[in-house]
Amino acid sequence: MPDHLPPLTPRLGFAPEVLLRAQTVKIVFFDIDGVLTDGGLYYTESGETLKRFHTLDGHGIKLLQRAGITPAVVTGRDSAALRLRLQALGVSHARFGTEAKRPAAEAMLDTLGLDWSHAAAMGDDWPDLPVLRRCALAVAPPAAQVEVREMAHYITRAGGGHGAVRELCDLLLVASGHYAHLLQEASA
Repeated sequence: MPDHLPPLTPRLGFAPEVLLRAQTVKIVFFDIDGVLTDGGLYYTESGETLKRFHTLDGHGIKLLQRAGITPAVVTGRDSAALRLRLQALGVSHARFGTEAKRPAAEAMLDTLGLDWSHAAAMGDDWPDLPVLRRCALAVAPPAAQVEVREMAHYITRAGGGHGAVRELCDLLLVASGHYAHLLQEASA
């Protein structure tokens, strides 16, 4: 194997207007069901909720953190599986079991000394609208509810729970100028 391999060329392309919106982002609010999962709810016989997460999404969240962008979760549900997954990813800003997502997001912004112009969000249904409407960049997966898709600045190609979060993470890494460097580090 050669000692000096040529650098990999990034293959991603995003619309310039979306990249401009994404340049100021320092925090990303994620919904869970329909965004980090496929939206399906699986229950065991004892009533425990099971969730399926995609490894590409998890790696994207870790890359965001390396680039200095804070991942945050504001979700209407709570489960042990979700808490374990977020802990494994190092996501420390999370609000569980709340339908009042805007106040929860605002509290996180205040804690970090940020405002809505520094925020992106990804959601798929009406409870996400108060956060999505205020962010610099609003993103939805393709199966999101129609009004959510209509107001989103970007709709991912990948579905929720199937790489949609990674797609948003990659967009933010490109916009922040970190994507190519992280790609080179990973391929060394």
